[in-house]
Amino acid sequence: MTRVVGAEAVDGPADGPADEPVDGSADEPATATGAGPAAGPDRPLRRNREFLLLWSGASLSFLSARVTAVAYPLIVLWHTSSPLAMSVVSTAALLPLLLVQLPAGALVDRWDRRRLMLACEAGRLAVVGSVALALAAGRTTVAHLAAAAFVEAALAVFYRLAERGAVRNLVHPAHLPAALAQNEARGRAAGLLGQPAGVLLQSAARWLPFGFGALGYLLSALSLLLIRKDFQQERADRADRPRMATEVAEGMRWLWRQRFLRAALGYVAGTNVLFQMLALALILRIKETGLPSATLAVVMGIGGVGGLCGALTGSRIQRRMRQRTLLIGGAVTWALLIGAMGFTGAPVALGALYAGIGFVGAVFNVGAAVYQVRTTPDALQGRVAATAGLIGSGTNALGSSAAGLLLAAWGARTTVHAIAGAMAVLALFTVLAPDLKGEITDDETDTGTGGAARG
Repeated sequence: MTRVVGAEAVDGPADGPADEPVDGSADEPATATGAGPAAGPDRPLRRNREFLLLWSGASLSFLSARVTAVAYPLIVLWHTSSPLAMSVVSTAALLPLLLVQLPAGALVDRWDRRRLMLACEAGRLAVVGSVALALAAGRTTVAHLAAAAFVEAALAVFYRLAERGAVRNLVHPAHLPAALAQNEARGRAAGLLGQPAGVLLQSAARWLPFGFGALGYLLSALSLLLIRKDFQQERADRADRPRMATEVAEGMRWLWRQRFLRAALGYVAGTNVLFQMLALALILRIKETGLPSATLAVVMGIGGVGGLCGALTGSRIQRRMRQRTLLIGGAVTWALLIGAMGFTGAPVALGALYAGIGFVGAVFNVGAAVYQVRTTPDALQGRVAATAGLIGSGTNALGSSAAGLLLAAWGARTTVHAIAGAMAVLALFTVLAPDLKGEITDDETDTGTGGAARG
């Protein structure tokens, strides 16, 4: 089970003191370098070859990541029976969200995005391949799994930031909401297929999830080689660039001036901590009931359907609801659904509740991604997304570590009830926080006022 609201979900509309745009305007056409519009508005997105190649390759990459992500804690828990050991490996996979995001954002804005994504796929292939070989030989250790989880997740941070920035250079601005909705659906479909697949592959042979992951990363790299358009607009000469610390600070300052986004990021950071705890609690909940590990595949499969449905309808809902409404409604709904999970151990019931959680999270992710990509200048895409990701998801490792302690002390049922209570407190925060009442509307975003935040 993974985060319902991830780093991608923290990027929302801008609101703050007026300032001049940095390195461009938020409403400038998304173009490939030296090429004009990436695809005309009359040309359907489904006929955009470059976007389809990027989308397909990223789908394989996301699927591979989902398969291996669920395999790490399962292997540790089922073969050591230690919730603390499980939390060590899970925490290692989350630390890159805290340690890598900021430098990754600056480097993504500096380097060629396609070459960077290729390097990420090659690195992840090597890492998960080493785990597959070690497991097949029966010589793996918790330390090896933790190190592999950290490196794979760190490379995933680079890949995700580069891929998000590349999208707006491969599609026409009119197609951006649909493209990002398809990306969210892709992630949800990867979760729907990848998490149960990871459980089942691990049940068949411990090395299989990682062998599958290595193959997926290889095919993803091959798809990147077939794309002809550039993934970014022209960059300044290397000699003219400021120091990386200065570039990181530039993205942080731009983001800090957005009052609405600052408050929204605090909310998302809290929910992400709770969802990391819930993910591990669900695994232990299944184990405490005496059910086999394959039962987790049923729960995740049912839950994944909800997330996929939310992604497919997210662009329509996003156009009809303000972001604050999504925040309040999501927190209230999540508190109720998580609370109900503490009263049942039936796989179908847990899956249905998880489906509702995933549906709300997917809708919010779509709306947040559209706002962030539209309002952020292309030259700042990596740094803004990385800074937002650091604030929103950097504390995930805290949730994983806390989960290990609470689960060992309280068990799964009591921990789930505590998570529900904390989510109710966050719902109250969204109602009372004054900065969440001043978001930029779609009309203001479309006319470019979101590029330099409103006063």
